[in-house]
Amino acid sequence: MTTPLRTGSRLAIVAAALAAILIAAALAVTAGPAASPAQAATTAGCGQNPTLTSGTHTISSNGKNRSFILDIPQNYDNDRPYRLIFGFHWLNGNATDVATGRTVETGTWAYYGLKRLANDSAIFVAPQGLNNGWGNAGGEDVAFVDDMIALIEGDLCVDTTQRFSLGFSYGGAMSYALACARPDVFRAIAPYGSPGLISGCDGGNAPVAVFAAHGNTDHFTDGISQRDKFVANNGCTPQSAPQAPQGSLTHITTAFSGCSEDHPVVWASFDGGHISAPRDGAPGDGGDTWLPGETWEFFTQFASDPGDETTPPDDETTPPDEDETTPPPAGEGECSATIEVVNDWGSGWQGNVLVTAGDRAIDGWTLTWTWPGGQSIDSHWNAEVAVSGATVTASDVGWNGAVQAGQTVDAWGFVGTGSAAAPAISCSAA
Repeated sequence: MTTPLRTGSRLAIVAAALAAILIAAALAVTAGPAASPAQAATTAGCGQNPTLTSGTHTISSNGKNRSFILDIPQNYDNDRPYRLIFGFHWLNGNATDVATGRTVETGTWAYYGLKRLANDSAIFVAPQGLNNGWGNAGGEDVAFVDDMIALIEGDLCVDTTQRFSLGFSYGGAMSYALACARPDVFRAIAPYGSPGLISGCDGGNAPVAVFAAHGNTDHFTDGISQRDKFVANNGCTPQSAPQAPQGSLTHITTAFSGCSEDHPVVWASFDGGHISAPRDGAPGDGGDTWLPGETWEFFTQFASDPGDETTPPDDETTPPDEDETTPPPAGEGECSATIEVVNDWGSGWQGNVLVTAGDRAIDGWTLTWTWPGGQSIDSHWNAEVAVSGATVTASDVGWNGAVQAGQTVDAWGFVGTGSAAAPAISCSAA
């Protein structure tokens, strides 16, 4: 059912959004490159019974009737501030494609696979572009987003420090346009395969956290150019990020170092073309794509208090003993590591390094191993690596050093030469 509704003033919502962000920033206590928990800045819809429902809605924006699909969590609680995530469609796609996941033949691909991962912890919006695109003439599509935010946040409970945008192709370009024009409104964006700044970039000088994914045969230089704009805006150290080798059917994710506090840039290069659901080990789109998981992990690092974890710890109902509430830091040797051979394409191979903490949490790791038969590392990401002959020493880069007790994390990765190997690794914890 289509429900006609009319928005309030765009200027009011943008001003309110900016004020809310400033308040949240003043309350935030940051640690590392990702946002540490900050008090959620909430909207007028918190505490009131909503009138909006899930489904298609129409609003008047910039003198035109515009529509969008709204997905509200089934267990919606008007006293809980939710993430607000916009999913933009590609050229000649539509809002229904995004909301129902029509790009991949699986029931788990709604909103590019994020709705399933959110587990009712987010409000999702699939806007409909004019002529099935995002030309943003005169900023009209950015204004449309302003109007949707005004309507939604006036009726529903949203954490204004937790607004996100993602999209494929033209939808990725629209996400970049929002990062440029509304850097104080959106916490982070995730553009996939964007073919350039075709939706415009009004402003474009302020930092915004970016997770970008691009195929190595898909307008690759355009993707790099857009990425590097925010590498500069965010104060990151410029670098030549490793590119997934053609024919490898794999991906390489690189986190840029030196970025300003709370504004990371992460680049995922994959072997493939203009597709929205790349997967390792197989060509084309697929429901077993790695992209939703990495995007969701990037977005949820910016969590706010009170805790918004969707799944409580298994032992939450059993209070810990008093002397176990704050475990002492782990000492050296209280971790282990292994190399996982992800792909082997003959002329090279990709290894992921898994780090496991012992019975205590660790806050940093250093790994050492010796290659058994002439192997070497051609490129690597998410670790500081030193090589002396056949011996490799690698350490965390800060943000990926923390591992909870008993937890195993995919800590970093590399592209290797020679035959694939997984030698024994010595792990020291900080």
